[in-house]
Amino acid sequence: MHTTIRSLYKSGLTLLWPLIITVVLSGFTNHKASGQSITLEVTAMAYNSVKSQTKAGDPAITAWGDRLKPGMKVIAVSRDLIKMGLSHNTEVKIEGLDGVYVVKDKMNKRWKKKIDIYMGHDVKAARRWGRRKVTITFRPDPGP
Repeated sequence: MHTTIRSLYKSGLTLLWPLIITVVLSGFTNHKASGQSITLEVTAMAYNSVKSQTKAGDPAITAWGDRLKPGMKVIAVSRDLIKMGLSHNTEVKIEGLDGVYVVKDKMNKRWKKKIDIYMGHDVKAARRWGRRKVTITFRPDPGP
């Protein structure tokens, strides 16, 4: 009987090794598989590189230090989205808008689930945009 228990234990452990390895390794990897897209509904507003919308310094310099120029397809993201993999230089598709936008700026930490679409110096266009719910799709940055 002791031999039967030992052989069952060994065969059971052999069957469990793939599961054990998967569980252990999952602790060392990102929560999303590489290349897997995330789709989210977020609130989208618009912003401009003008002094009236900036606390101090050059309004064309982002929080990550990039220089903005009118015509660039750029967004700023709330900090909670950064934690989800929507970090600096991540490419983003915004449903209803043409092209691919790039994350180049980050917002104040008080904002949640929000993006700001860069509209150069065109303050009127930004006001017309207003506040909308949009669906975004991106591939998360796997991190360091």
